Amino acid sequence: MRFAICNEHWGNAPFEKVCEDAAACGYQGLELAPFTLKEDPRDLTLADATRLVRIAQSFGLEIIGLHWLLTRPTWFSMTTPDAMLRKDVLKFGQQMGRFCGALGGKVMVWGSPKARNLQPDWDAQESCKRAVDVVRSVAEVAWENGAVIAMEPLGRKETNFMNTAAEGIDFCKAVDHPGCKLHLDVKAMSDESTPIPDIIRQSKDWFIHFHTNDPNLLGPGMGEVKYEPIIAALREVGYSDWLSTEVFDYTMGPKVIAEKSIAYLKQVMGA
Repeated sequence: MRFAICNEHWGNAPFEKVCEDAAACGYQGLELAPFTLKEDPRDLTLADATRLVRIAQSFGLEIIGLHWLLTRPTWFSMTTPDAMLRKDVLKFGQQMGRFCGALGGKVMVWGSPKARNLQPDWDAQESCKRAVDVVRSVAEVAWENGAVIAMEPLGRKETNFMNTAAEGIDFCKAVDHPGCKLHLDVKAMSDESTPIPDIIRQSKDWFIHFHTNDPNLLGPGMGEVKYEPIIAALREVGYSDWLSTEVFDYTMGPKVIAEKSIAYLKQVMGA
């Protein structure tokens, strides 16, 4: 397993600064949120991807993929009955599939809770079918460009759609495309009644990416979640890809968060 970190921790800092800090802390990969790269991510181009890759490589870093795909525009929705709005999401998702491929990224984490929420008057089954159709069309383009959609179950406080890993697997089965798999996130899994190591074991045939963090919104090792059983379970199922740190409370500052997170993970993995 290798170490990556998400770039939104640095806010509006230049990408060079993000890469400098991440590399200095010992990370090998970066996971990018499109909304941090341009005010309107729909304006991102393949030329932008080329520039970002050049900068990352100059610091010895690999861009592993994208996340927070549907943060902007804020009206994006993959479950809405409005066919035109879903078409906009589909078009942007396919654009990000090509962009991710140009970055050399292999994974597109599909979280974005506000863009999946169901309204009280929407039929849940029909909403799910709409989302499946959108994701399948995006997965086809992502797959053609060497990337895979990683559906991210999220806690009940964040969304009312796809709250457990089991629901995420069911969704991936409905999409029925090799370009759509599962993503696991420690903070999100902490909202489930099933212990995290058991979720990992039960999801072993589906998950392709992993976020490290804590329910307190900080990094791994900064809260009550103990990672020894988590790392043991990841090793047990043969997971050998990225441990990507994503936090949501930035008050410590990005460099401190990055340092503390990777130091803890290395300690646990070496124990």
